Amino acid sequence: MGWKGTRKTATSAALAGVVALVLAAPPPGGDARTGATPSFGTVAVRQDASPTPPPPRLPRDFRGKGKYIVRDLDITVPFTWEGRDGDSQMTAGGPKYPIWFTNLIYHDTLYTLTYKWPGLNEHPCSRIPDLNLEALNQLFEGARFVGRETLRRTPTQRHVNHWRVGVVLPKLPPGNHPRLPLALGDIYVDENNRGTFWQVLQFGVQNLYDPELDEWLVMDTFEHRPGTVTLPRRCEPPR
Repeated sequence: MGWKGTRKTATSAALAGVVALVLAAPPPGGDARTGATPSFGTVAVRQDASPTPPPPRLPRDFRGKGKYIVRDLDITVPFTWEGRDGDSQMTAGGPKYPIWFTNLIYHDTLYTLTYKWPGLNEHPCSRIPDLNLEALNQLFEGARFVGRETLRRTPTQRHVNHWRVGVVLPKLPPGNHPRLPLALGDIYVDENNRGTFWQVLQFGVQNLYDPELDEWLVMDTFEHRPGTVTLPRRCEPPR
């Protein structure tokens, strides 16, 4: 949900980093009438009169592999996302790739460390306390249901529920007020399991290193069994 939102601004709100993950207004290329966002792959909207499904919920234990895609930089790198006992970790790229970063929720603390990124010369490990899986899932509880869709990527078609979630500051009533869409995202979860995440578009300030402020994570596998979460050596352990 990349959680790189903390990379420069510490994302002002502890959750302005997922995954990331969030969307308060249609991003460029979306449909202004429906708010739909083009997914990474063909999307077919499916009409269904059934009730609104429950919102996404990241499980305590999981492991998945896929790709991290930065379209405007023409960069695609391997991506892993794993969870164990409520902690979780995203890792994109590696030493031989043009980008390499990791984001963790570890012992109730959000960490983000970018090892490599085009044009980046500083590599601190950012740390925000008092963020955990429960807080992330509370954010998802406020997600808005976009619709039922089919992600058509070879070799697999996936039937998903498309959700939109966002962090907008400051919190003000409707009307003509200045607002900042701090962390934005579209989340696509399996229609039969809201804890299986197949695709995420993150858009907004949390993608500060990217000129177009939008990045994708696309999962090829997602299993509900414990993964591995490791705090990097250069990150300060939780106090």
